[in-house]
Parts: sequence; structure tokens; C-alpha cells
Amino acid sequence: MNYFYTLTEHEKFLMTFTQLAPFLQEYIYHQGWTELRPAQIEACEVIFTTNQHLLVAAGTAAGKTEAAFLPVITKLYESPPQTIGVIYISPIKALINNQFDRLNDLLKYADIQVCAWHGDTNQSHKQNLLKNPQGILQITPESLESLLINKYAQIPKLFNDLQFVIIDEIHAFMGTQRGSQILCQLARLEKFIPHSLRRIGLSATLGDYAQAEEWLRSGSNLPVTTTKVATTSRRIQLALEYFSIPETNPEDSHNLAHYQYIFQQTQARKSLIFTNNRTQAENVISNLRKIALKQDSPDVYHVHHGSISPGLRQAAETAMQDPQSLAVTAATVSLEMGIDIGQLDQVIQLESPSSVASFLQRLGRSGRRGEPSKMQFICTEPELLGEEHFPVQIPWLLLQTIAIMQLYLEEGWIEPIAPLQYPLSLLYQQILSIVAATGEITPHNLAQTIFNMAPFYRITTEELRQFLHYLISLDHLQKAENNSLILGLTGEKIVRSFQFYGVFTEQVTYDVYHDGVAIGKVSIAPSLGGKLILAGKAWEVVEINPKTKVITVKSITGNGTVNWRGGSINIHTQVFQKMRQILQEDISYRYLQPKAIARLTTARNLFKTMQGDETTIFHLEKNIYTIFPWLGTRGYHTLIKILQILKEGRVDIKKITGTQPYFLIVKLGKNSPIEQLITELITFCRSGITAEDLVTSDEEPQKLNKYDRFIPSNLLRKAYAHDYLDLAAVIDYSNVLAQELGDR
Repeated sequence: MNYFYTLTEHEKFLMTFTQLAPFLQEYIYHQGWTELRPAQIEACEVIFTTNQHLLVAAGTAAGKTEAAFLPVITKLYESPPQTIGVIYISPIKALINNQFDRLNDLLKYADIQVCAWHGDTNQSHKQNLLKNPQGILQITPESLESLLINKYAQIPKLFNDLQFVIIDEIHAFMGTQRGSQILCQLARLEKFIPHSLRRIGLSATLGDYAQAEEWLRSGSNLPVTTTKVATTSRRIQLALEYFSIPETNPEDSHNLAHYQYIFQQTQARKSLIFTNNRTQAENVISNLRKIALKQDSPDVYHVHHGSISPGLRQAAETAMQDPQSLAVTAATVSLEMGIDIGQLDQVIQLESPSSVASFLQRLGRSGRRGEPSKMQFICTEPELLGEEHFPVQIPWLLLQTIAIMQLYLEEGWIEPIAPLQYPLSLLYQQILSIVAATGEITPHNLAQTIFNMAPFYRITTEELRQFLHYLISLDHLQKAENNSLILGLTGEKIVRSFQFYGVFTEQVTYDVYHDGVAIGKVSIAPSLGGKLILAGKAWEVVEINPKTKVITVKSITGNGTVNWRGGSINIHTQVFQKMRQILQEDISYRYLQPKAIARLTTARNLFKTMQGDETTIFHLEKNIYTIFPWLGTRGYHTLIKILQILKEGRVDIKKITGTQPYFLIVKLGKNSPIEQLITELITFCRSGITAEDLVTSDEEPQKLNKYDRFIPSNLLRKAYAHDYLDLAAVIDYSNVLAQELGDR
């Protein structure tokens, strides 16, 4: 006989409901909620019955914010802290602003204050918190860094009774210098707190819960519990169309077929168009506006990214949230996070998303309130003229888009996030930050503080000693008479800049104004009289102030240039393996539209003709070959490093080019057969080589992060080898080549 009784969902709801603070019960009653989400019930159980950290890993619109705050606010009510009780860390200011409104709604029946603290926050609000620290502090990592430096003496008064740190969208932090910065900040805060600080991580797109748990508890002795919520089937409507883009006059770009298609698809539909960079966002809205003007349609178009002024970003969010109005907004990652933008009719993705995780984040923007998630993909490539080499005839972005979707749809796979091994740019910032905060510190105490920070677990005592001596030689640090360390004059100048608080590289920018109203920023200064696109509109430059870096513009019709420098993305090897599989198979995908089907069919036939299922190296002409390594971005760069080493003596390689990270083109000497290159590559990979061996001591180290220019060359080369190369992937590829060589 079974004596165990399983609670019904309603009984679980009632049990949890009765544990919540009375004003939260009142809020739930007035909202008409008859149940709590599974993630919310699980989170309450962890917070109320254990002293563990909590990872809330649940899908989009699963109520993660309330899962964290319902039990945490109840704890604040039951044991009111004498200082700030909760820190909420967000990757972007817009998410803080959005959550600020949600939290104040949740707390309207309570006497718990919420303070949003970032670069756009009114100074009076910050001063009020400093005078009377309590409640919930919402903050970015950069603003928290500023607090730790500039309010160091007040840290005990501000945070002595801190109970919880909530980190939103932790997938955006893991494996990055910025995420490691948060872990350092927590280690510095915990020195002032006489009890264990509990951490809560929130995410909708995690591929490996164990990795996320490991990151969340880094530097802490407490275990992590993950909400074990059964996934429910999600209704998804996907479509993918392809367009071949002919060369055209920029003034006529709005006549291109893909812009016309997007215009038709967004008619009478509230739509969010995701792009992979600011340039694409500006161009698509600029062209949609032109089409709308030509057809006498209303201007319902907005742009949302980090270089748009806060006022215009807020206007875009408000328009999207308004259920009575039509709005179409093009955005980058700025709207990929959990900002509430109301009920969307659809999401459109221009070109391939950068990852499976990004695809899921963007897909999750639609399909709220029981509706299916609708997402359309638009893939383009320059029109082929029939004279291109084989690798150029492959529709790489189309394949990448299909691969990313299929990896999730078939396997539920999401990219694992590898931790940084040597975050040296962050180490530089934390050294100066600690010295600036304390005024002066002994080398022993500084080392103790550094080694207590989880991100620096691989740094040796000797490496830290070398680093400190190097910073002293640069005058970033100085030795005081008592042998303590203080900031040098050069170091003081760096720390005084507000840009010091962030670990991501910031470009020099120019503020753009029209009639005294801020429009946004550009990173490449246009010439006087030049035309630019910003906020999806065309402007002419009428004045440039190089001192204040302010550009004044007037509105014009027509076209302009986009003035930002591009970045880079890291694509996982698994995506490329799936791309190859898609080319080899004859499987059809229901979401493909007619032109996409035709383009994929053409590519598959070409791949079969070239025997792509049998080899990864193809003869183009004479002594020129193309390599399809099917490696991720890191593996691709590692393969190039190895080929460059072979070029120095083992193989007569005349030239290495290609389109990263898709294919390489290698030109060999007349007397160097391709078999020699393959054999030498295999031999090299089997020689017991290490990643550090690939970066020679006389090589100028890559400076990829913000403070890399202040790092000793030998350490920088070591960091590059461990964090930016993937030797294991190339060794795997060499084994594939060995098999291919045997088949030749």
C-alpha cells in the first residue's frame, strides 16, 4: 500500500502562498493569480527551507523575476536588514529600468525601497540611498565597481547586513571578463559581511546547469540548488527565407527584395527585428521608413541599441508596450534580455543569430500569454555571378541559421560556456581598483585579496609578482616609504576616468544632437557636411566640436553611412559540424520558404559534386586549395596559427587567406603537393605540442581586451593560448585528415 501523498499544483500554490509576506499575498490577490509558476514554487522552497544558493533556470516568461523576489522580499519583511538587503545585478541599464517598475509594483503595499543605480540615475536618488541604505539596490557591474572604489569607507554601512545577490541573465556573464568581474566584486563585498551571502542566478538559456552552478558558487562554500521544473512543450512557428542581393545604388537600397519582404511581413504586425550589429539595425529601419514614406504608410519604426540615446530607447520600449499602437523596432542584444516589451506578433531575425543561446533568447521575446512563439529568419548573400570559386558558392549564413535551429529542435543543445583561464585585463583592473579604494595596501594583503578571488585561481605567486613589478615600472603603481603600494600618477589618471569601471572595451564616441536633443552616439567621426544614419533616420553634419566630442546634425532625406566599428563573434564547433551534416543530407525542413529551399538544394548538389562528404580539402586551381575545417572560431584561428608555423620551414606555403571562420584558401609552392601539407599537419598535431607552444616568445602578443596594453608580453601570450585557441579541436581535425589521406 502506498502511504505517500502527492500534493496537487493547487495545494502547492496554497502552501507557498501562505508563506509569503502579507503584502505579497495582497498583491497576488489583486492581480487575480490563482496559481504560481512551478519555478516560483521551487524557488520559494529553496529560499525558505535551506541556506543554499539558487539557480532559477526556466524558460522565457516562466516568472523568473518573481521566483527570485517573492521569497527574497518575504525574507526582508521577516528580518528587516539594517543596511541594503539585496543587490540585483543586471547586464544592461534598460533591464534595470524595466525591473524597477515591476519591483515597485510588487512592493506598492510594502515599506521596502528600491533604488536603481547606474549612469542614468538621478544623483539625488543615489544620495538618498547613501544616507539611508536599505531595501533593494539594482545595479550594473560597472556602477558596483565605482561604489567599491569611491565609497570604500562606507561599504560596511551600506552592505553589512546584505542577505542576497541576484544576478540576472547569468548566461550573459559566464565565460566573460565582465562575469569574472562580478565574482571579484562579491569576494570584496564578503570581506565586510559577517555571514554567508546567498546568490541567486536567473537564466532562460543554459545548456549545462552544472557549469552554471559552478560559476554561481565560485569562491563560496555554499552549494547551489537548481529549480527542477519540468519543461513544457512550446508552440513554435518558424520561417526562413533567402534572398540574393544584387549590387545597387545605396539611394535605391529600399527597393531590394529583402527590405520589401520585411516591410510586407511587418504590416499590421507588432514586430521586433533582431540584427547582429548596430549597422544592420540602422539600415533595416532606414530602408523600411523609405518604403513606408513611398507608400504613404505611417512611421511606426524605431531603433534600439546601446548607441541610441536613453530617451529614444525608452520611446521604442513604450511604443512596443502599448497594446493599442503598431510598432516595429530593430534591435541588437539590447532587447534580447528580459525587458518587458508587451505582446509581440512576431520576431524577425536578419541573418543568422550568433548562437543557439541567442536564438532561444530572441525566440522567447514572442509567444507570451499562451500564444505560440513566432520567428522569421531573413538570410541574404551577394548575388552570385557564376564565376566564383567553390567556397564562395556555399551559402554559409543560410547553413549556419539552419544548423542553429536544428541543434536545438533535434537535440535541445545549447552552447556550453567555458570559464576564462587567464582574465588578465580584469586582473589589472582589480589591482588598481583595490589600491585606489584602500589608498595604500601592502603587497602581501593585495596578493591575499587577489588570490581570494575565484577568477584568478590559475595565477601563480610569481606571475602576480612580475605583474606588480611591471605596473610599478609603468608608474601605474608606486611603492610608498613603508613598502606599501599606492597608485602612481599614471595609474591615478586611468582610475579617475569613469570608463575605468568597465572591463569591456569602450570606443571613443561622439554625441550626436539635433535641435538640442540627444539622438545617440557614433564611434567614427564623420566630416563636416557628411551624412550619417542614426536612429533609423538620415542626418547631415552641420557642426563638430572635437573638444567636447559633440556633433550637431540636421534632418535630411536620403541615405547616409553608419559610423561604428564592428566586433567579432565566437561560433561553436558543434554548429559547423551540423552545417556539414545539413549539406550531406537530403532532409527537408518545414520552415524553409521557397527561395531558401532552392538555395539549399543548389548548395547540396554542388557539395555532392565536389565530394564534400569524403574530403575537407578541395583543389581550386593550379596549386591553390581550399580547406573546410568545420571548426569553431577558436579552432579556425588555431589552425591558421599552425599553418603559419608550418609555413616557416616545413611546407612551402605562399599565402593563407579565407573567410573566417568558414573556409581557408592556401596557395602552395609549385613543388609542394597538398599531401605534404596534410602529412606535416598531422605530424605536428601528434608531436605533443601545447597551446602555449603555438605562441612564440618573439611574437607580438594579441591585445584583445581593454587593459591588455598594460600586461607583460609573456603573460599576455599565455592568456591568448589558453583562452583564444582550441588546439584539441585542431587535433581532432588532424585525425579526420589522416583518414582522408588514407582514402586518397
